[in-house]
This record gives sequence, C-alpha cells and structure tokens, in this order.
Amino acid sequence: MHILLIVDCYLPSLKSGAKMMHDLGVEFRRQGHEVTVLTPSDTISEGLLVRMEEGLRVARVKTGTIKGSTKLFRAMREMRLSGTLWRRAKNLLLAKPADLIVFYSPTIFFGALVGRLKSRWGCPAYLVLRDIFPQWAVDAGILRKGLVWRYFRRKEAQQYEIADLIGVESTANLGYFSREFPKRTYCLQVLYNWTSGDGGDLASVRYRERLGLQGKVVFLYGGNLGVVQDLDNIVRLAKRLAIHKHIHLLLVGEGSEVSRLERMIAEEHLSNIQILSAVPQEQYLSMLSESDVGLISLDRRLKTHNVPGKMLGYMKCGKPVLASVSSGNDLFEILEKNQAGFCVLNGDDDGLCVAALRLANDSELRVSMGKNSYKMMERLFSVEATVRQIMKQFEQEASPVKEIAMIQQENSSSSAGSF
Repeated sequence: MHILLIVDCYLPSLKSGAKMMHDLGVEFRRQGHEVTVLTPSDTISEGLLVRMEEGLRVARVKTGTIKGSTKLFRAMREMRLSGTLWRRAKNLLLAKPADLIVFYSPTIFFGALVGRLKSRWGCPAYLVLRDIFPQWAVDAGILRKGLVWRYFRRKEAQQYEIADLIGVESTANLGYFSREFPKRTYCLQVLYNWTSGDGGDLASVRYRERLGLQGKVVFLYGGNLGVVQDLDNIVRLAKRLAIHKHIHLLLVGEGSEVSRLERMIAEEHLSNIQILSAVPQEQYLSMLSESDVGLISLDRRLKTHNVPGKMLGYMKCGKPVLASVSSGNDLFEILEKNQAGFCVLNGDDDGLCVAALRLANDSELRVSMGKNSYKMMERLFSVEATVRQIMKQFEQEASPVKEIAMIQQENSSSSAGSF
C-alpha cells in the first residue's frame, strides 16, 4: 500500500509528535509499504521541498512559523494549513494517489485537505488523535466557550467526520465522544503513543559532571513547559525536597511558562531544581539515560486524558516514572499494573513528595521499576504493534471501517468543506 502521513511538525523538530510520526513511517516502510510524509515547514526557502529520508518520501511545504509563534499568528497559520498544503503540493499528491491517509491531531485543521484527497482517491483515513482541542484549552482556563471556541469546535468535528477510524490515546477519552457528540457515531479505538525500541548507542554528554550533579538522584522532566503541564506542581515538589540534598530536579524543554517558572525558582531560592533549554533528540536521550527518574505533570483540571509522549523516552531508557496527573488518567492503572513507577493525583503534594522520596532513597526499587518500564514499552507502546493495530482494520476484506469509508466517500464533497 501507499500510505500518506500528514503531520503539522516533523523531524528535525523536537516535538514528540514529529518523532512519533517519523517512527511510524519508518515502521510502515519496514513492513513493506510505501510512505509519503506531508508536513508544513518554516525553515525551507522554496514552496515545496521533496527528498528521501530513511526510505520515506518527505514533502515539506513552506509556511510561516506555527509552533512557537503568538497565539493569534499560530491560529491564523493553522487555519490556512489545508489550503496551503493543497496549493503547493497538489501536483505531487495527485501524481501518486494513496491507499490510506494517516493524519495527526493536533492540529485540528487537516480535515478539509483529508476530505478533498479522500474524495479524489476513494481511500480511507485514520486520525491519530492526541491532545483533544479545544477541550483541553477550556479545561486549563486558556479558552472560554464563545465565538472562537465554536469555530474551533466546528473544525474539531469536521476532522472526526472525515476520519474512518479514530485512535485516541486513552481509554478515558472514549467517553469524551459519547458525552460531547451524543448524536454522532464514530469508529473509535485506543491507540497508545508509540516508540521504536532501538535507541542505538547513546554518546555520553556527561551532563552530571557539567552541572555538578555527581552523586545526586536526578528526576528529569523533558518536553513542553506550558500551562497544561502545571509545572508549579514540580516547583512545589522541589521546595518540599529542598532539605534532601541528594535529590535534584531537572526540567529540559521550552514553552510559555519558562520565564515565570525561572522567576518562581529564584524567588524561592531553590538550588535543587533548574531549567535547561531544549536539546536535539539524541542529546536529550543521552541526558535521560544518565538520569534516575522520569517526571510527568498534568493540570488537575483536564477532563480529557493522555499518556504523554515524554513517557516514551522514559520507558525507552528504562527509567521509572513519577507522574502527577488529573483524575481518571490511564497512567494510574498502567504504572501500578506494570510496577513501572508511581502515579498520584495532581494537587496531592504530600503524596507526590512521599513517592519521590521512595524512589530517591531506594536504588533497588528504581532499577526494578526501570526494567519494568522498558518491558512495558515493548508490550504496550512499540511502533511495530501500532502499525499492526492500524493496518488490521484496513487490510480485512469485510471490515466495518471499509463500509463506513464507502459511505463517507459518497458524501465527502459535502462534508469536506472549503479551504
């Protein structure tokens, strides 16, 4: 089969979605499929740049900066994504039809493009749905339900209508659709985040020596430092752990909360926590391999749930996980069942501190849970299993997904919308 992957950021981006879709494409290729990746880029000079990368045909379309720009400019550029990708990659796309489209959300603005391609190619589409937007923004207090929310909501619904099968990243998110879209019937399945198990040889970056952390038990958080992550939670943990001189917390990444968090750390005179800028993937994994525990934090107000992409790196490097998340998150069951770490309710500062001390003061426990973490990755979060799960529905001759795809194809001209 020829598979088209559509994602809003791709390597060399440090975003977890970029790495995940790359790993997915490579595994599709390894399992015998031809793969084209279509993605926007703000680093190329020409309108369209196509080249082969690790056996994948990667088509980058020039756009303005999306990730990292102001909220207004990001929204405006994402709103134009479908139209921009179509205009600049139209000839490339039409020259070689795909048998399956796999598109990634966020963003919520690929629906029009996918609908147009489906109507021309008569192929099904699989939506890899990660953070559910705009719901998470409402939960976190970033967005209020009004005119802007209603517009985003229509775009969200449009991508659900276009997809023949939707893979959500948490069992808890299955209920979101019955609650928010009770009159609609969607084909849904739980599709956990994934990673390739082969990390290769990681060169030592000797960050412990450079940061003066020899002999410390290092808790590392890697990824976005934004509002949804509620990293005040981690700063409060650092304050409680300040008397335990053998423990150090390290935040690696970038995001909207960096400056405020740095001021908070300085005002509290905390020397056991620091923030480092984002680094290339290989360097980050090297840092992680030299750490002791992987940290996860999510705002307690979130009603939609996920298994954060950062956990893939923790498992890949065989690290136990210490998570503080909202009620109902799958991590409570996953970590407990696999004995791969501890999960506490966000806001339970005492419980988080107790769990952190258990890990910090018991090296045998860290090693045991770290081994379980790696085994958990192989069993539940491998890219090989992900590809098999996706393809299972589309390779069967008599598949309910195929039947829905045929019905949607007949109605695609009306449901795809305009650019």
